[in-house]
Amino acid sequence: MTLTPILTRNWGTERSWTLAAYQAQGGYKAAKKAFKMTPEQVMNEVKDSQLRGRGGAGFPTGLKWSFVPKDNPNPRYLVVNADESEPGTCKDIPLLMASPHTLLEGVIISAYAINAHTAFIYIRGEVVHPIRRMQQAVQEAYDAGLLGKKILGSGFDLDVIVHAGAGAYICGEETALLNSLEGRRGQPRLRPPFPAVAGLYASPTVINNVESIASVPSIIEYGKDWFAAMGTEKSKGFTIYSLSGHVKRPGQYEAPLGVTMRQLLELAGGIRDGHQLKFFTPGGSSTPILTADDLDVPLDYEGLAAKGTMLGTKAMQVFDETTSVVRTTLRWVEFYEHESCGKCTPCREGNWWLGQLLAKLEAGKGEEGDVDKLLQVVDTIAGKSFCPLAEGALACVTSAVQHFRDEFEVGYHTPAWEHLPYELSAVFTVPGKEDEQ
Repeated sequence: MTLTPILTRNWGTERSWTLAAYQAQGGYKAAKKAFKMTPEQVMNEVKDSQLRGRGGAGFPTGLKWSFVPKDNPNPRYLVVNADESEPGTCKDIPLLMASPHTLLEGVIISAYAINAHTAFIYIRGEVVHPIRRMQQAVQEAYDAGLLGKKILGSGFDLDVIVHAGAGAYICGEETALLNSLEGRRGQPRLRPPFPAVAGLYASPTVINNVESIASVPSIIEYGKDWFAAMGTEKSKGFTIYSLSGHVKRPGQYEAPLGVTMRQLLELAGGIRDGHQLKFFTPGGSSTPILTADDLDVPLDYEGLAAKGTMLGTKAMQVFDETTSVVRTTLRWVEFYEHESCGKCTPCREGNWWLGQLLAKLEAGKGEEGDVDKLLQVVDTIAGKSFCPLAEGALACVTSAVQHFRDEFEVGYHTPAWEHLPYELSAVFTVPGKEDEQ
């Protein structure tokens, strides 16, 4: 299986984050080419490439751009969602650190396509280094005439603002992000109206993930047919898969959509010696887990949907047989409970109750029927929350019980740490227990 280093091709270059290093490898050629095209031609090129959003939902990017009304007198805005916060997800922040100008060039082309003269890059507040690196890249671009007035001699004006959020997973939901940008509490909005019609400051707004926008320059430079030649029939192009956990070489692997977990594990050196795969997340903790039986499922939107799960953020958290699925599920639910914005009762209260039940099962203090009660709480929340955060929390619970119900029922009498001692699943060697790892 061949890797496709497009977004990651310059990550190993010395000082790859600087403008000089980026331009030395052909950076901003795509922007110059785009300015020789009309905005409609740029939009159609992206639409025809069949690029789908890389933030989780997989909605066609060019189609999303086309929803912006042409007769609205308000200014248009482009917003880049860099609020990468989900457990196990690690693709956007490495891209910002290694090559912020890749994203910035994509911002310029995308803003030109939708005729937006102000763009915001919203980054999670705790990740200070990527914020500073992005701010440095933006300043370099202004100094080089790549941003500001009449950029690259095109007559097109564009200002880019790097905004640091206050640190909330909910702000990854696009309407909560807009509220945060406006200085409001980060909580989801009721839709309609949709952001394309009334988004930031009640104006037409396009919101895309970092990787989606960063993929645009290569499409413009090499063409829609080149991009569409990679991937599968309905999931075109390349993407960054993040592998973490019990693999020998965790990291980011850029490959065509449709690659299998077996192929990615081979690239990552396989499961750590002496162990075998137990389960993994195909797209972060908010996607239903898969097991070793699913190693050959195509990792694209359709292949995973057929298995009842999602591609999500392509965050492959890998767990071997030493891992307690009860403990893992509890930790995920605790995250969602903590990150709930509290706006709707099903999410606010439901996640708390899921955490209580899972904690009992982890401690071996569960009662007969608690697993069924867990699923009853899931049913009470499902389809009744204001935004997808609660649905993400349910996905890890229902799929874990589906695949490993017996392990949850062990919690009726035995603590998880006795059934599967936690030190055995530690990624790093526990002093004095090297032989057990």
